Amino acid sequence: MSDLFAPLRPVARFLSKDAWPDVKDLNALGRQCARWPVNASGTPVRFVAQQGKPTRFEDAFEPRTYLKGEVLVREANWHDLFNALVWTVFPASKAAINARHFASLTAQGGSQRSRQGDALTTFDEDGIVVLSSNAGLLDLLRRFRWQELFVEQREAVCREMRFIVFGHALYEKALKPFVGMTAKSVLLSVPPSVVGLEAAKLNAEADRLLSAYVADPVNLRHGKSLSPLPVLGVPGWWPANESAAFYEDTSYFRSGRLSGNACGSSSIS
Repeated sequence: MSDLFAPLRPVARFLSKDAWPDVKDLNALGRQCARWPVNASGTPVRFVAQQGKPTRFEDAFEPRTYLKGEVLVREANWHDLFNALVWTVFPASKAAINARHFASLTAQGGSQRSRQGDALTTFDEDGIVVLSSNAGLLDLLRRFRWQELFVEQREAVCREMRFIVFGHALYEKALKPFVGMTAKSVLLSVPPSVVGLEAAKLNAEADRLLSAYVADPVNLRHGKSLSPLPVLGVPGWWPANESAAFYEDTSYFRSGRLSGNACGSSSIS
């Protein structure tokens, strides 16, 4: 399986390969996780089966997660399964996103999502965290310089950057990857020691850094704060990208323009 799924491997290996996991199986993952997820108020998260369409504000997906720690899961649904797995791997970040969603929905009277809410949803669904100790590489990504980044600087990318899939919808798309598959990324500048961490520790550190980024209301106020990333261009994630010619497809590896200093870059240590 592609390294795109690497962040989920530490928990997915505890799930049965013979039957679709139900909420009991998902809640049992708590015994295997170093940090069982809690929501922003400190309530332990539980996965509960969705039954019918919520009619009250407090029973809707985000409010229910925030108020009760209950994450709704539909039966035999890849989208919801990946959402649950991301909760177990990146609990602090999921809690931070949920807290901001709840605050935004409350401010909007519960009936209309804001631009901030749209940005949070976009990242929650299709987000990737990009960590690097090389500011120049992050700048190439931010400026859509795909040939320079993935061809000319390929060795540096493999050595000094880490791409961590966060969005549960992106994981679902990756079951049947396609040229055109694009993520929205948060770019974080980190010390070289972070880039060199082994998988489980890298997940934990990415969760710590990302949750701090999300919790800051200055960040993710609108969709322009996220950097587009052609997912299949990441080295090791798609066999065809071993050829430099793959990056010549300008319908996928598009040029773009900046808007101010947006695009979600932050320096964190």
